[in-house]
Amino acid sequence: MLRKSLELLKKYYGYEDFREGQEIIIENILSGKDVLAIMPTGGGKSLCYQIPALMMEGTVIVISPLISLMKDQVDTLQQLGIPSAFINSSLAWGKLNEIVYEAVHGRFKLLYVAPERLESEEFIELLKNIKISMIAVDEAHCVSQWGHDFRPSYLKIKNIRDIAGNNPIISAFTATATPEVKKDIINLIDLKDHFEIITGFDRENLKFEVVKTNKKDRYVLDYAEENKGKSGIIYCLTRKITDEVCAKLINSGHKAVSYHAGLTNAERSIRQDDFLFDNADIIVATNAFGMGIDKLNVRFVIHYNMPKNVESYYQEAGRAGRDGEMSECILMYSPQDIVLNNYLIENSSGDSGTSKAGDYAKLRDMVNYCNTDKCLRKYLISYFDESYNVENCNNCGNCLNETESQDITVETQKILSCIYRMDQRFGSNTVIDVLKGSGNKRIKSFNFDKLSTYGIMKEYDKDTLKDMVSCLISDGYINIVGDKYPILNISKLGYTVLKGTEKVEIKKVFTKKAAPAECEYDKELFEILRALRKEISEELNVPPFVVFSDATLRDMCVKYPLNKNEMLNVTGVGEFKANKYGNRFIEKIKEHLRKGDTPLLKGKSLQERGMSPYLNKIDVNSRLAAIAKDSDKIKNSDIKGAGLVKNQNKTDKGIDTRFLSYNLYKEGKNINEIAEARGLKTNTIEDHLLDCAKLGLEINYYDFVSHENEEMIVNAYKKVGGDKLRPIKEALPEHITYGEIKFALFKMKKDEPV
Repeated sequence: MLRKSLELLKKYYGYEDFREGQEIIIENILSGKDVLAIMPTGGGKSLCYQIPALMMEGTVIVISPLISLMKDQVDTLQQLGIPSAFINSSLAWGKLNEIVYEAVHGRFKLLYVAPERLESEEFIELLKNIKISMIAVDEAHCVSQWGHDFRPSYLKIKNIRDIAGNNPIISAFTATATPEVKKDIINLIDLKDHFEIITGFDRENLKFEVVKTNKKDRYVLDYAEENKGKSGIIYCLTRKITDEVCAKLINSGHKAVSYHAGLTNAERSIRQDDFLFDNADIIVATNAFGMGIDKLNVRFVIHYNMPKNVESYYQEAGRAGRDGEMSECILMYSPQDIVLNNYLIENSSGDSGTSKAGDYAKLRDMVNYCNTDKCLRKYLISYFDESYNVENCNNCGNCLNETESQDITVETQKILSCIYRMDQRFGSNTVIDVLKGSGNKRIKSFNFDKLSTYGIMKEYDKDTLKDMVSCLISDGYINIVGDKYPILNISKLGYTVLKGTEKVEIKKVFTKKAAPAECEYDKELFEILRALRKEISEELNVPPFVVFSDATLRDMCVKYPLNKNEMLNVTGVGEFKANKYGNRFIEKIKEHLRKGDTPLLKGKSLQERGMSPYLNKIDVNSRLAAIAKDSDKIKNSDIKGAGLVKNQNKTDKGIDTRFLSYNLYKEGKNINEIAEARGLKTNTIEDHLLDCAKLGLEINYYDFVSHENEEMIVNAYKKVGGDKLRPIKEALPEHITYGEIKFALFKMKKDEPV
């Protein structure tokens, strides 16, 4: 069963291995169990029901919340050669009848439908005539009234089992679910004896940052200019702000479109397609845009305004970097955002009781995120998973910024003392007025000018005091009580500070931008292939990322595939796509290499020109000779042997860094010597050499693991089971390293008979 699913993964999707969680989810589905999977955006949820659909008899009904999501998914599946279709209100009558006929006759492996279809009697009758193998529920959090995208029609999903007659299994998938929402999904969709998995909420490729500024327009325009040509989403709270920000971007020369509920369906469709098809770099939108949008190469998501809750923020921010490449999620925050969100909550259609109280509580969580000086990733992920305990992620604004810790224990005691003397019955503005020694009538009417804390912090400006109070709230020294008119009181932790048994430190942040790490690849070739991808996408009338993702193009720009077999070694290239348009990409790569005088290649040895690192010297020679046959621009002296790069610290663009490590290994250097020479960590060098082994280069495994340790590692692996390294490490003597385990396991699997 696993072998078959891996074959399909390679054949249709072009990947060698499943991502975390995918394999066990697929195994449980194929064994007939209901499944609830909570996986991060971009974690590969859709593949978990698409692979089983290919292996099961019948049709998988996919409940999908948005028309745009269905179209993107079906476009992608059709480009993979997987028979699929969608039914929604966008279809003409004739096309709808055609799809219904084919569905009844079992022509589709996957049929996408909107949840509202479940309320249509005609559609219910159609379901009775389809052999349903599974019901897959995408964006399953929509079933819960506690969720941020509640859709009443999702409550009808559990009825499909009775309608279908053959009791099909149900699989439910979401990226954001608090424990409360998860419980609702299980009960309201009626999962029975289900398998449940949470693969984690972390997206390591996303850098989170909070920017406190009252000059948001200037920041957006500067950022857009610095990142010109990259795809990005800018979220705004209102239609008016959306249109204003978009107009300013257009006037500054950027390809931008706006998107909100005030536009007609046709206008929204055109603008969304402009963004998906790379005709517009930036889409400025309200939260009406985005759920299920499958654009892989979004490099940044900026929130012009603070969203009203953490769930919405994390899902919207998660639309960045779905291809796994480094991307940025920036939230611009100003106190006015709180005022605007309070207004929206107060004027929402919900009642003034429980619903609004919950909205205010969630807004406070969002405000605390904006004010914390601790790790932003920890704050976000802990909101969904309390067991997450990483204190410093090294990839968020707070962890990466140069900071200066300042002891504010005395200042905190003054603030808490003031709250206490005001009987813990007033909000932050009034408390700050007392601390500043304000002479307004309201302060005097309460006799607060007689308090010992009156004017005790008059040397600080109001904004500084607001920042201090906000941080103390975020870090749990002060509680907020009440909804529309919140008041401050002292927490249990705050009392320990008042008693002098707890110190308080706050980080004063000095922003220092760190450029995201980027793999070395041929950028000139990347732009050539990107243009070809755009050309093919227009011919097929599908978004460019449906052809190939940015990550796949980059891998081509490292491996330079020159035939179909080599193309199939590129990440994200399966047989169907390789046959359909692989040759067009190969021809562009050959043309590029024949030039030989491009800025990236000119004046460099052939090895420096980035020839495929997984080929041996003879392969490199024969490939280069074939490329150079009709060109006098590659000298014979370059073709004589692949030549090792002698300058181990050289990292010119286009050189595969793994091959530099391999060169030093072949010169006889050990792991520690290579790491010292290259200025890298030993585990990084181990990974480089292991990658080279996987790519076919000659490695003596016993340079990295002894026969004795190899035997112990293999025995531990067989005893523990699974491919997680930590349980294997814990079952071994302490002196055996993770590096030894990796080499031993790879050698074991390599030597296994096929």
